[in-house]
Amino acid sequence: MSLPPILSERLRLPAVASPMFIVSGPELVIAQSRAGVVGSFPSLNARPQAQFREWLIQINEALAKHDAEHPEQPSAPYAVNLIVHKSNDRLEEDLATVVEFQVPIVITSLGARPDVNEAVHSYGGIVLHDVINDVFAHKAVERGADGLIAVAAGAGGHAGAQSPFALIQEIRAWFDGPLLLSGAIAHGRSILAAQAAGADLAYIGSAFIATEEANAVDGYKQMIADSSASDIVYSNLFTGVHGNYLRPSITAAGLDPDNLGSADPSAMDFGTGDSPTIGPKPWRDIWGSGQGIAAVDAVVPTADLVDRLAREYADAKTRLAQL
Repeated sequence: MSLPPILSERLRLPAVASPMFIVSGPELVIAQSRAGVVGSFPSLNARPQAQFREWLIQINEALAKHDAEHPEQPSAPYAVNLIVHKSNDRLEEDLATVVEFQVPIVITSLGARPDVNEAVHSYGGIVLHDVINDVFAHKAVERGADGLIAVAAGAGGHAGAQSPFALIQEIRAWFDGPLLLSGAIAHGRSILAAQAAGADLAYIGSAFIATEEANAVDGYKQMIADSSASDIVYSNLFTGVHGNYLRPSITAAGLDPDNLGSADPSAMDFGTGDSPTIGPKPWRDIWGSGQGIAAVDAVVPTADLVDRLAREYADAKTRLAQL
């Protein structure tokens, strides 16, 4: 199955920037889309809810201006992430805003609801749903998702535990629709590797934290640039769902990263309150990151990061052809 035009046209790289809690705002989304990758943000980053509308206006106006000034290289589309979980009391209002602005791509997380998918389909949008295993992948497609984001081991934020090779292999055994791969992708050759493994597009998050446009404090950005895979800790303590976090931020919060314990999954919290079991707030005090950040060594403009990824991707294709 070929990719829908929205995921194949106007992209400089076969990549979607993942929506990161707190970090992804309109400035980053605009920079990502201008640079030629799909920019995205969680609707919950816009607070109060009325700000969500303001952000969509800002993004649409900025990208329209860019397209008018650069008809030879129009911007990539953008996406909004909706948390489809009972703890999100804004879902219905945010969904109505998504429909009003006809957001081209919607990324759903932590629950698959047919009514959400139908609402997006009503104006011609597409829905990508993130999954951590094949069981959830089947459920998402059965409930109307157009594509899947395979969140494998090593991904930032709420990551899965399966190898990307195993996860992609199982999904591709029955699903021929749009498939994205997430998990430690911060280098151009990793984008090509994702495609070789069976994905259509790479899903990239942590590398964009260390950009000038990201809504992250300077210490967080620099920690990304200074860290590597050995600095990542996988724990469910902070939100009730397993995720990957930067070891130095855990230590700075007064906790022992090697003796964190675990949380009750029923006490899920996705950033709207304090951690279910500890004082420090996830994402604000405990910083998320994927394992691929050794490829990031400096804080740079988003355009420069995409330029690097594009060069590395092209070099990897050339090297592979030589092999």
